[in-house]
Formats: sequence, C-alpha cells, structure tokens
Amino acid sequence: MIKTVEHIGVAVKDAEKSAHIFRDLLGIPMDRIYDSEAIKTKIAFFPLEGSTIELVQPMDPASPAAKFIEKRGEGIHHICLGVEDIEASLREFEAKGIELLNKTAKKTQDGRLVAFLNPKSTNGVLIELEQLHKAHGE
Repeated sequence: MIKTVEHIGVAVKDAEKSAHIFRDLLGIPMDRIYDSEAIKTKIAFFPLEGSTIELVQPMDPASPAAKFIEKRGEGIHHICLGVEDIEASLREFEAKGIELLNKTAKKTQDGRLVAFLNPKSTNGVLIELEQLHKAHGE
C-alpha cells in the first residue's frame, strides 16, 4: 500500500524568499516553481534522494494554505505518501474509518494523481496520497 514518503509540504508566506533557506543555506537545488491556479498556490520543489521538500505559498487569502498559515504560522503543512493505486488506497482507508477530504483522486497541474486524508482521522497530520508507478493520466 504505502511505498514511500513522496514529499513533505511546508507552508510559507513567500516561496521565493523561503527558497533561499533550502537552496542557498541548506544547499538543496530547486527543481521547479510554478503557480497552481487549481489550489491557488505557488509551489516550489526541492528534490532529495527518494523524496522532495515542497514549499507551498498561498496566492489567495481564502486558500487552505493561507488559512493554515493564519492559524498555525509557517511550517510543515502535510506529508505526502506514495501509493501504487490511489483509488484502492482511498477505499481501503475509508473502510478502516479514516475520513477522506477527497473521495477520488485529483490530477494536479503537473499531472500527478493526489488525494488528501482528513487530519481529524490522522492525529492532526494532513496526509496527501500520491499515485506512483502509473503513467500520468491513468
């Protein structure tokens, strides 16, 4: 079922400014940065061996990332776990009593299939699932 920690999402007020910490001070090269209109955020990716750090900057004060920062401040926003079959994983977690924020997977702007589990069911940790090993769009 769960195969890997795909990435750790960090909520930030300014992705460009925060990139300095990860790129220049910690020495992790930035892979890419883009605006996601679907979730009203700017996202910067810093790949590591076997995982990625993802900076998530809200572009809309009503977005979930903006509400997170307003309530808790900048910091770890979510943990993304890689699964082989996201739809089967969602059904399995739901059958175990874990509340789903997404009943079905959503395709991100860059073609990944993702879904979120409700942090009320996971000790306050927002968990994102991302499908691995299948071609984007399947």
